[in-house]
Amino acid sequence: MWVTQIEGNDIESAGIIKMDFLGLKTLTIIKNALVLIKQNHGVEIDIDTIPLDDAKTFELYQHGSTIGTFQFESAGMQKYLRELKPDKFGDLIAMNALYRPGPIAYIPNYIDRKHGREAIQYDLPEMEEYLQETYGITVYQEQVMLLAQKLAGFSKGDADILRKAMGKKQKTVLDKMKAQFIEGATEKLMPPEKLEKIWADWEAFAQYAFNKSHSTCYAYVAYQTAYLKAHYPSEYMAAVLNNAGSIEKITFFMEECKRMGLQVLGPEINESLKGFAVNKKGEIRFGLGGLKGVGDAAVESIIEERNKKGSFTDIFDFIKRINQRTVNKKTLESLAYAGGFDCFVNLHRAQYFFIPEGESINGLEKIIKYGQIISSQNTNMSNTLFGDLPVTMEIPPPRLPECLPWPLIVQLDKEKEVTGMFLSGHPLDNYRFEIRHYGVTTIADFNEFKETITLQPNPGRQFRLVGLVADAQHRIAKSGNKYGNFVIEDYSGKTEFPLFSEDYLRLSPILLQGSTVLITGFLKQRYNRDDFDFKATSVTLAETMKRNMTRQVTIESHPQSVNKELVAFFEKILKIIRERQH
Repeated sequence: MWVTQIEGNDIESAGIIKMDFLGLKTLTIIKNALVLIKQNHGVEIDIDTIPLDDAKTFELYQHGSTIGTFQFESAGMQKYLRELKPDKFGDLIAMNALYRPGPIAYIPNYIDRKHGREAIQYDLPEMEEYLQETYGITVYQEQVMLLAQKLAGFSKGDADILRKAMGKKQKTVLDKMKAQFIEGATEKLMPPEKLEKIWADWEAFAQYAFNKSHSTCYAYVAYQTAYLKAHYPSEYMAAVLNNAGSIEKITFFMEECKRMGLQVLGPEINESLKGFAVNKKGEIRFGLGGLKGVGDAAVESIIEERNKKGSFTDIFDFIKRINQRTVNKKTLESLAYAGGFDCFVNLHRAQYFFIPEGESINGLEKIIKYGQIISSQNTNMSNTLFGDLPVTMEIPPPRLPECLPWPLIVQLDKEKEVTGMFLSGHPLDNYRFEIRHYGVTTIADFNEFKETITLQPNPGRQFRLVGLVADAQHRIAKSGNKYGNFVIEDYSGKTEFPLFSEDYLRLSPILLQGSTVLITGFLKQRYNRDDFDFKATSVTLAETMKRNMTRQVTIESHPQSVNKELVAFFEKILKIIRERQH
């Protein structure tokens, strides 16, 4: 194959097209979801022929329930979707193009114009034909091209040169084309002062102009993901979880499943597949392949045996049937820690690891030894002349002594050890009320604010974060001063922040790994840098929140939401509170 390198602009001018081919994980998610849907429901969906006016899908967008879907899942986008209440595919195309630096400022106008709260205006009546779909706001490059042809008589080739010049900010080309635009439009008797304004708007628009065909393709794939989430939530979210990648993302999407009312259950020896899968009740099961110490060969061996001879009836039936060379002691420990044997209700997790007084091995080791004896006996019998005869001597399984179950926090720690996350619950479960009602920002929302802080109207705002201290690193600088790096996590994600000097000495004693804390602070720009660090101003244990912070109730509302019904509701509530106080 002959290969050459030629500079992009030169080769484009010779008439050659440059193409970018991008890999998209979302297509894999869609494909996996369709396989799960066919397995569980017997339905074969042609994803490219789904209706683009599906009411259930638009209802999902109108509620902003877009976590796990393509392109529309950020907190900011969810907020705008709830305000926009999209009811046609064109709204999704426009939002995809508008939600990026620059045009994001036009989103409130787009929403108000859609709902009739703001008048739709056109600089010239002739512009309505191409701007009507976006309520008079220029959103796409194609609109500029079409308007240049209509208003100033540009050829299609000239209109495309204008698009490129705008997108690449080629000032010399734009200056030449401006003269062509003014001259052509003036010949069509357009008012010159309006033409100057239109051109100035287009030049400003060029900084963020988006290609409609590009936005349409993105919105189409996004719509497909929303359609699957709306109609087959369990299968779609299982596919999302299988492609999430990091533990933080898996935890985040598991929280979204809970919000949707979907049960996400831990691994179970009789139901789990290699990855996340959906059982007959529509519940999502954690996959066996996601456990540390459980290799692919072990997973395949367990599933193959289960498919061949049916479910395992108890732990002893399991140990007799599996191949211990593939499913070794480490695998069995990981399965027990993660709750993989919880379906065997006659035993709880602590019993597998309990060593009674006077004995030297734990319950799991007894089980393994029993399996080895059975395996050895079967091998010996199959090597005799009478190998086809039934075993005359039945070896009784060992008895596992009773012991106290693990406390929840121990059970959660063991789960996290082998899965990287909490499965049976979360240390923050006891603080859901406080998180919901005490002005706490989720870490996912905080991280998004941090990433877009330069676009925020209130960059110095205070934050309250409630989370589990996942990591606490204590260090000493070359100067001898102590400092630390701390990681806190909640249901939605993780964030890291440093503490120096007096702040470290004052706050670090509370930031112990494993403790649940309330942290108050703000984002402060780093010295000589464009990025920001979280500066913690106070840290307290989360258990003190309700006692220390219940002094007043602050209600924030958009002026448009304040009406007679809302005022009457608050009057009623305040009256009840006063009566209770007296």
